[in-house]
This record gives sequence, C-alpha cells and structure tokens, in this order.
Amino acid sequence: MGVASAFAITSLPPAYATPSATAVISEVYGGGGNSGATLTRDFVELGNAGSAAYDLAGYSVQYLPGAPSASSLWQVTALSGSVAPGGRFLVAEAAGTGGSTALPTADATGSVAMSATSGTIALVSGTTALTCKTAADCAADGRIVDLVGYGSALVREGSGPATGASNTAAVARGAALGDTDDNAADLTAGTPSPVNSAGQTPGSGDGGGDGGGDPTTPGTVRVHDIQGTTRLSPLAGQTVSRVPGIVTGVRTTGSKGYWIQDPAADADSRTSEGVFVYTGSATPTVGVGDSVLVSGKVSEYYPSSTSQSVTELTAPTATVLSGGNALPAAVALSAADVPAAYIPTAGGGSIESLALEPAVYAQDFYESTEGMRVAFSDARVVGASDAYGELWVTVKPDENVTTRGGTLYSSYDQPGTGRLEVMSLDTTASFPSADVGDELSGTTTGPLDYSTYGGYNVQATQLGTLVDNGLKPEVTRRQKGDELAVATYNVENLDALDAQEKIDRLAHGVAVNLNSPDVVALEEIQDDNGATNDGTVTSEATLKRFTDAIRAAGGPRYQWRYIAPTDNQDGGEPGGNIRQVFLFNPKRVSFTDRAGGDAVTATSVVKTRQGAKLTASPGRIDPASDAWDNSRKPLVGEFVFHGETVFVIANHFTSKGGDQPLHGRYQPPSRSSETQRQAQAAEVNTFVKSLLAADRNAKTVVLGDLNDYEFSRTVTTLTDGKVLKPLITTLPAAERYTYVYDGNSQTLDHILTSPAVTHYDYDVVHINAEFADQASDHDPQVVRIDVSRCRRG
Repeated sequence: MGVASAFAITSLPPAYATPSATAVISEVYGGGGNSGATLTRDFVELGNAGSAAYDLAGYSVQYLPGAPSASSLWQVTALSGSVAPGGRFLVAEAAGTGGSTALPTADATGSVAMSATSGTIALVSGTTALTCKTAADCAADGRIVDLVGYGSALVREGSGPATGASNTAAVARGAALGDTDDNAADLTAGTPSPVNSAGQTPGSGDGGGDGGGDPTTPGTVRVHDIQGTTRLSPLAGQTVSRVPGIVTGVRTTGSKGYWIQDPAADADSRTSEGVFVYTGSATPTVGVGDSVLVSGKVSEYYPSSTSQSVTELTAPTATVLSGGNALPAAVALSAADVPAAYIPTAGGGSIESLALEPAVYAQDFYESTEGMRVAFSDARVVGASDAYGELWVTVKPDENVTTRGGTLYSSYDQPGTGRLEVMSLDTTASFPSADVGDELSGTTTGPLDYSTYGGYNVQATQLGTLVDNGLKPEVTRRQKGDELAVATYNVENLDALDAQEKIDRLAHGVAVNLNSPDVVALEEIQDDNGATNDGTVTSEATLKRFTDAIRAAGGPRYQWRYIAPTDNQDGGEPGGNIRQVFLFNPKRVSFTDRAGGDAVTATSVVKTRQGAKLTASPGRIDPASDAWDNSRKPLVGEFVFHGETVFVIANHFTSKGGDQPLHGRYQPPSRSSETQRQAQAAEVNTFVKSLLAADRNAKTVVLGDLNDYEFSRTVTTLTDGKVLKPLITTLPAAERYTYVYDGNSQTLDHILTSPAVTHYDYDVVHINAEFADQASDHDPQVVRIDVSRCRRG
C-alpha cells in the first residue's frame, strides 16, 4: 500500500500526444503458461490503423510492474521489421509451464514474464529502458508512442487502466483499433486472440518456426530470436524450422555438434547470432563454411546444477545449401572490448532472467556472444595446459598481473574479467604445452562455448602459436645456521604405490627447491596402499619411499611423526586415509615425543615453569569436534631448536567442493563449504590462544592447506585476537599465490606465526601451480625463523 500511495494520481495526466491513427498496442496478455491458460506464453500484439507500413526498426516494447517500486525497472524487448497497413505484429514474451497451444509464429521475441493481472506495456521509439514510474512522468516522455496499463496499473493512459486481465483473459482494442488515450475506455477483456504479421492465429503456426513451405527457404526465426536478450532463450522448449546460418565450427568428440552463425546480425548487442547444434552421439555431417538451414528443438543445457546454461538446438535436421562460404566476422576480444565489471548480482538468486548488459559486465558480454566466432591476439597464458587439452589466457594484458605472468585473484570482486579457457577443435594437431607467462602469439579464433569447468571458453578452429617465455621453477635459499626452516607442501595423494617418477619429483622439490627445510609439514600423505579400501591406515611404507627419495636427491635423512586416522574418517579419496605428517631433520632439530596422542584423543596445553607444553606430542586438536567431521584433524607437534621450543600445527582444512562457481547462474555465488572451514579455523584459533595463555611468548607456526584465501572469513577467524599473522600478506601483492585455478592465481596454502615470531624470512616457492608439467597442483612455502633473536622479543 505504501507503494501505491507514493504513486497516487491526484489529477489526470496530459494526453499521450494525439490519439494514434497508426501504430498502437492492440492486445496484451500476461497469463500465458499459467494455471488454466490455453496459450503457452505471454504476448503483446501491435496493430496499424494507418494506410502505410509502420517501420519498427529501432523500436521496442517495454514492460513495468503494475505497482512499481523504487527498484523496479522497465524490461525491454527490441523490435525490427514493420507493421503492415491494417495488419498486426506479434511479440512473444516469456513462456510458462502450463497451456497446450503455441502462439502463431512470432514477429519478435522477448523473455519478459508479464503479470497476468496488472502491468504496463509501452511501445517506445528506441531501445533504451524507460525510467518513468508515474502516469504523469510517462506522459511527458516523447519516446512513448502508445501505452497500455491493465489491471490496477498505476502507469496508464486516461481515467484508469484496462480491466479484466487474468490467466485466461487478455485486454484488447476493437477491430478498428480505436485509441482515445484512455485505457479503460479503449480496451476490454476477452479471450486471447493473437495474430502475427502473416495473419496466423494460434494453431496455424508452431510458435517458433515455420514447419511448412520450401525446404530451401529460411523460416521466420533467426538465431538472435532464439538467443534472446537474457541468458535463457525465449523459445526454449519450442521447435523452430529452417533457421539459417553458416557453420563456424564442428566438434566430433565428446558432446558432438556444430555451431552456426547468422551473418545478418540484428541491431541488438544483447542477442547472440550464434548457437550450438547438438547432434548427440552422431558425428556431424556438415563442414565449416557450409550454409545451412537447421530445424530442431530449442533447449537450455545445464552442464551442472549451478552453472549457467548453453542455448542449443537439439534433435536437429539440416539442409546444406552451399559450401565454402566466407565465415562471419569474428567478435574481437580485447581489453577495449571486455567490460571491467565481472557479473551482475541477484541477491544469491539466479541471474538468468536479467536483461543482458554486455557493455557493463564481462560475463554478459561473453553471454551475448555465446556460440559466435570470437578472436583474440597475442594473449598471455594464465593457466597452464592440462591433461584434457585446455589452457587459460587473458585478453587483458594489464589486469591483475602477477610477477610471473599470471592473473592474481585478490578479492571476491576481482576474479579477472579477461580470463578465458581455450581448447582446440582440431583433433589431428597436438595441443601446446604452455606454462603461465607463455604467449599464444598471433590470432586464436573459434566459437565461444560454455562449460561447467571454467565457464566461457573458446573452441579454437585456429590456435595461436605458442611462445615459450622461459618460466623456471624457483629455488629458495638455504637457511642459515641459526634459522629454523619450517615448510608446508601438499603432495597430492602420495602413497607407497605411486610411480617412482612422482615420488622422485616431489622429493626433488623438498631437497632442492625448498633446500631441505628443518621441518616439513606434508598434506595428503595417504596410507600404504593408497585408494585400496581394506582398512589399512599406516603410512610407514609411503614415508619410507618418500624420505629415501629425498635422501637420494641430496636432502637429509628425515624422520617423521604422524597420527594415523580412523579408517575412512578424515575425508579425501575413499580408502586413502590422507593425513598430515611432520618430517624433520634430526641433525638440526629435535622432536619432543609425549605419548598419548591417537586418532580420537585430543592433545591440550599445560602451563609449566618452563612455559607451555603439550600433553601429547604428536597430538590432534579436539578430534571429536563436529568441525572435523569427514575432514583432516590438525596435527600438533613440539620441536626444540637451539634450546628453544617451537610449536608447529599442520592443517588441511575441508575442501571447497560444493561451492557455487564464480561464473555460475547464482550470484553472488554461495560458498557453503566455508562454514565448516570457519569452524575449523575457530578450533585452531582457540588452541593457539591456549598456548599463548600458558606462555605469551610461545613460538607457534600454523601452516598447511587451508583451502581458502587470505581475504576469506576462514583466515579472519583463524587470526581472531591477533594471535596469528598470515605471512602471505607480508609479500608484495603480485606474489601472493600458491595455486592456479581457472586462470586465477590464488592463495590456498598458508603459514601463520604467533606474535613471538618476530624475526623471519618467508618465501612461496613456485614450482608446480604455474606449470603444465607439475608434481603437485600446490606450490610449497617456507619460513626461516631466527629463533635466537625471537627469544628476546
């Protein structure tokens, strides 16, 4: 009621120019597909009472809710073509789930879900959304050619809105299309009776195509009609006939099919001119450059439950008219073309029904070119080639650049708008092995597609030439005699059955690249027979092979400590029983063993005259807590270096599995996995506080794979009370990453230290994440602590 009073009309507005003798809104129906409806979709019908054709090029019909709020926006459907003298012009809008009868073939299509009972429709000279929200303001807008308010609409012409609209009733003018600029007088309710420009009525057309006629003549629907102005096709579920296009790419493996593109584009930047034709298990028989007419069902394919959809034509039949045709010009992808904002938001809901804004959002820009030929030149690689024949580039050379040529992910609202996945449609050529910082020189061209993993991608028919920029694995310096070097390394499901090559490479990383730290916290050490699910939980054989390999690579003879988990209770690969493990060099540092720690028993802190001590070492932090359900429990150990006690807590927090993707249809995406990681961070934070309560100068190192970013609530929770300092934040911004995912260089692995650790040298050692050939998907890191200097402060 507050909205209604805000827009209450106290006097009649001025007339909308002179009552029209030409183009008018002749019928409005918002009940399509609703309960009780016969027709499957909403529509707006235009009529022309004049003696000459009325050109609609550059025009639109626009919809506003009947009681607009401050946040309500006019929704726009662009028009083209013309209304013949005495003729009609049919604009199809959103479809519902009910009804049994399709509209006749529409002359224009939109995706606006109109209210059945109350709303306003405007015929507008232009395609820019109106901003008026009162009858008086709209009357003053000279772009409005005609306007119909129905039901209880506050924006209407004359004494009141047209009444009687419902799920089964439209409001319409009489046959003479009389227009006195008074909706209540000019339009009456009745059975919906849409007519298109060909004079067809419901049942005489198929609602989206043209099933009859010459098989070599294009039907009435074009690709841009199928794609529409939102992420969902306004023709979804309908059959279309003889859609013309040029074949721009053919996929003969996996999800087989081909892309067609209409070289005769419309004037609306939101509507793509390309679409994927899905042939299922059948290998396509068309070739690039063929001019075709395709008939099929318009479908929205969802690669996953949270992804966006791909608009496709399914169960297709095609007529090849000619071959060897020139391909439509490719859409350029560059820093000048792709917007700076990433994606619109919908309060966590779906953005699918939002009108695309390709000049504002990068993801809208890509969606508006879905299925079309695109091209970029001289692009930097930001995600290394993988085993599936994919790599990532950025078309924005200056966006969030890391020191080694990647794209930095430094906050939730800066995910790198220039990133695109690239894969090749040429199955006869070898895919390049590219590292981050390399370049795809020259031009890469192909249709723009969308998938679960990574979102928008270029299916390259022409792939640029790889230029190797010489990225090398880093080697950190060796610790000095009075420095305690503590490292963390996720070794990616290492077990005793792994190939020697994998073990040797990981061992080289410890002995050479990390330069043999004194203590190494390992994540993802599996039991002795890996994924074999037979109750084995020990890791002795795994660690024997690994430490032997480290020794062979020039490292020390490490000893180890760990606590074996209860079988299949710590998550990870079923049967693998991953856990954290401490390796330590006994010639440099000693481990304080205190019995009592096991998979289900918690270690705790006691205060002594010598400072804080653990009741069990190695031990676990509160393994009975719900925070650790189906997840790794932190491993705590007490070390002595140069007479000083140092507590090390090795972590592997729960994974990000189940989180919605950055590029998905729900925005902002839900990060549901973060809830458990916050609870885990709180447990570790509480434990560190107990150490500091027993000894405020307790030297503590918390490290491991936290599976979350330095700007996340997980890390904020872990550091609550300033009991820990995340060392990643001490590096220059362009160096803050340990992992590369979807072309984003990001931090998942961390080392944090307590306030007493005042003198240190910290380094992330980049040896894996940026390389096509990698021993693990994580980069290790190390902190070298000058314990003697920390002793005094």
